[in-house]
Amino acid sequence: MLSKPVVIIITLIAAAIAAAAQYIFKRHVPKFKFSMDDMLSLAKNRKLIAGVVVYVVGLAFYLLALNSGELSFVYPAFSSTLIFVIVISHFKLKEPIGYARMTGILFIIIGIFMVSVAL
Repeated sequence: MLSKPVVIIITLIAAAIAAAAQYIFKRHVPKFKFSMDDMLSLAKNRKLIAGVVVYVVGLAFYLLALNSGELSFVYPAFSSTLIFVIVISHFKLKEPIGYARMTGILFIIIGIFMVSVAL
């Protein structure tokens, strides 16, 4: 079993990779309807497939963290994905980070600490 700091690092890597996959999905998903033709075109979209591959890599890191740590410890730390998504969205998609989001990020960090790190 890995130490808690290593499990946290692995979980944060998993969260960052999952956030990167969300960015790939956002950038490359075309407008579509839920028709069979559109669904097949999504399945052939190489950039979306790359996003799925990135997501699976993140899942592998997450599973490694789960295998090495307690679910009640790992899962709250994985919620840091939201923080990574906000940061990526700000720098890559030019989405604003206002005071409300900054406060939300602070609460997420405090919550993660209180639920998974604090004894």
